[in-house]
Amino acid sequence: MEKKIVLSVLVENSSGVLSRVAGLFSRRGYNIDSLTVGETKNPSFSRMTIVSSGEEDSLEQLRKQLKKLVDVVDVVELAPESSVCRELVLVKVQAGPEERQQVLAIADIFRAKIVDVADSSMIVELTGNENKLEAFLRLLEKFRVLQVARTGISGLARGTKE
Repeated sequence: MEKKIVLSVLVENSSGVLSRVAGLFSRRGYNIDSLTVGETKNPSFSRMTIVSSGEEDSLEQLRKQLKKLVDVVDVVELAPESSVCRELVLVKVQAGPEERQQVLAIADIFRAKIVDVADSSMIVELTGNENKLEAFLRLLEKFRVLQVARTGISGLARGTKE
């Protein structure tokens, strides 16, 4: 049975590390569904949040192979019940004066922010889990969505563990 995993990978902040990690997925025939990378509080390290899916045995092999990479310091699976994962989406919607109130109402329900308003369009920003973002995008389908930009998932384990 196929399983979806979210991996938090702490890596040394050096050139080529992203290529080596992505290459490992590519060589093993796995797609990266989502990838975010950012520097940690210590600029010597970066945190990658990688979402992938596959058979449990193969994903376990992938975790082990990741841990063997020279630049990888730690690999942690972010289980839904013991972590906080979020994604950001920016949506540009065609909305003239007559549609604006409807878009604002939908944004308000989801606690989204209007970050730009032009004569005939609006840009809405929303942060949340994948299900929340998908529900939001479905409600906006009745309008003309001009562009969508998603960041991919970022996440941390709950509690005081660093």
